[in-house]
Amino acid sequence: MKRSLIALVMVLAACGPKTTGPLTGAPAPRTAIEQFLAAVRAQDLQAMSIIWGSEKGPARDLIERRELEKRELIMQCMLGHERFRILNEGPGQAGKRIFRVELTRGPITRATNFTATQGPSERWYVESADLEPVKDLCRNMPTG
Repeated sequence: MKRSLIALVMVLAACGPKTTGPLTGAPAPRTAIEQFLAAVRAQDLQAMSIIWGSEKGPARDLIERRELEKRELIMQCMLGHERFRILNEGPGQAGKRIFRVELTRGPITRATNFTATQGPSERWYVESADLEPVKDLCRNMPTG
């Protein structure tokens, strides 16, 4: 009986889906933007690193850790917000999606573009954000 149970478990494990860990990215481009901005607001570098990426996958698998953290800290400052609103979405080059997003921090509201791209396993990643229009949000960070 014990051998039969072990054999059954091994067969079921062999037939199951192959995964290398938790899924990265998001199931849809809009969800990628929303999850990324939630991670920025929460100041969660790890969450940012699994939703920020490219057609090759999450940034955490593509960029050396120290460099990744430096870039994420800059993005946290520039994209930090109290609230956000997705204004519109449109097509980009090579199947990418462009989102116009409004970010508000204190009395300042700015709009900028985010680009989402599809990566491995049909998952979506935030590929880039135009930081120029939101740079003054970083200067308006609350202290203490």
